[in-house]
Amino acid sequence: MASASQLASSLSPSASPQLAKRAELSAIDASTKLPALFFFGSAVLWLIVGTLFALIASFKMHTPTFLGDYEWLTFGRVRTAHLNAVIYGWSVNASFGVAFWLMARLSRAELRHSGMLLIASAFWNVGVTLGIYGILTGDSTSIEWLEFPSYATPLLFFAYALVGAWTVITFRFGRSKHIYVSQWYILAALFWFPWLYSVAQIMLIFSPARGTVQSLVNWWFAHNVLGLWFTPIGLGAVYYFLPKVLGKPIHSYYLSVLGFWSLAIFYNWAGVHHLIGGPVPIWVQTAGITASFMMVIPVIVTAINHHLTMIGNFSKLKYSPTLRFIVFGAVAYTFTSLQGSSMSIRSWSEVTHFTQYTIGHSHAGMYAFFSMVMFGSIYYILPRILLKEWPSAKLISLHFWSTALGVIFMVLALSIAGVKQGIDLNTLPVGADGHTGSPVPFLEIVKNTIPWLKLRSYAGILMTIGHVAFAINFVWMLLKARPAGVTAPTLFRDVPELEVSR
Repeated sequence: MASASQLASSLSPSASPQLAKRAELSAIDASTKLPALFFFGSAVLWLIVGTLFALIASFKMHTPTFLGDYEWLTFGRVRTAHLNAVIYGWSVNASFGVAFWLMARLSRAELRHSGMLLIASAFWNVGVTLGIYGILTGDSTSIEWLEFPSYATPLLFFAYALVGAWTVITFRFGRSKHIYVSQWYILAALFWFPWLYSVAQIMLIFSPARGTVQSLVNWWFAHNVLGLWFTPIGLGAVYYFLPKVLGKPIHSYYLSVLGFWSLAIFYNWAGVHHLIGGPVPIWVQTAGITASFMMVIPVIVTAINHHLTMIGNFSKLKYSPTLRFIVFGAVAYTFTSLQGSSMSIRSWSEVTHFTQYTIGHSHAGMYAFFSMVMFGSIYYILPRILLKEWPSAKLISLHFWSTALGVIFMVLALSIAGVKQGIDLNTLPVGADGHTGSPVPFLEIVKNTIPWLKLRSYAGILMTIGHVAFAINFVWMLLKARPAGVTAPTLFRDVPELEVSR
């Protein structure tokens, strides 16, 4: 016999637990709407700005006279402006929006006093704007990943403090009885970033360390901001959206635990492998190499967890935009991380160091992994906070294929160019190392790299097409009227059996 609660549910839709859950999620999404829109909108704007800087810098690599009459568009400035625009403009803004939306959803808590996050967004983007302006006018610190002049930093600290505090407060007042894998990664990232950024600012800018300690601190920060900020946010998003879209739990909770803690323990030292052969103590280099190889553990564990979750569901990649971007990013994470571990091998580092190979590796991590995951996350989140679907599946498809193919071509071109550069640079004169050899003149090495740099520019144009398609779809979605009633999700193909959880 049916219980009273079951009978009430069948007679009164408002009493349905499923309906109550949907109402709760709708309230949570509504509380995050304005700050998420501000952060995502800012991210899209900086993505376009950073892309324009990237194209100019890329063209200058093989055509140095391109826009050569403008002091503020010299290669040193525009390349640095590109890096900081896509890191602190696009990537961090997207990270903030995804992080607090996920935390609110998983904690089952509405965002309190969300106007504070609007203030944070304003301060962060004013800080980034000041920083980019300072770089273009020649006021850069010349410290990689920390090029913003010191007058932009306080604004960034204040904005981050607000975002971090409000996300943690949301977690603190959550109604969920469980702490999910995605929450581990987000909370860890929220505590790691201020530690990294404050130590680097103090030891490199406000009270600079002496000698080679600066190099150690610089690469400790530059590598860890990727591994202990962007990577946890990216993996946290994958761990949420992958099972959510598939409608099944992640393969193994215990593998998730192992992957999280091994990342937390080993990644901190891995950045030192960028200084192999440099004037730093050998034991420090060896520690960095060891940590880089130990990173194979969290990478393989995470890859197994993601892949086994996807088993039997690969056909859904034909339909779901979010799933396609997320899976591409997850696969790229595995490839990029294993590539990074291999770059810590001393003999291989001799070939790839100071070449385009390292640049290709950076694009594989920050773009093929992180940015693709952020694209997929935004495609999922926006319809839920705006209560309307994406206007064009064709624009989403164009975005995916142009960016996916573009970054693949770019990484391949830079990798091949880098290996060839490294081999030529390491060819010694006859007898210098006991073997016969014919050193290649440096100018010839530069000339031999130009065709690959042109291919990089073509790949960049392809990626730009995708970014423009994404921006058009984003603005179109904001401007179009909200339809009456429930609308079907925007998929690449219509398929009745695909469940898209809301």
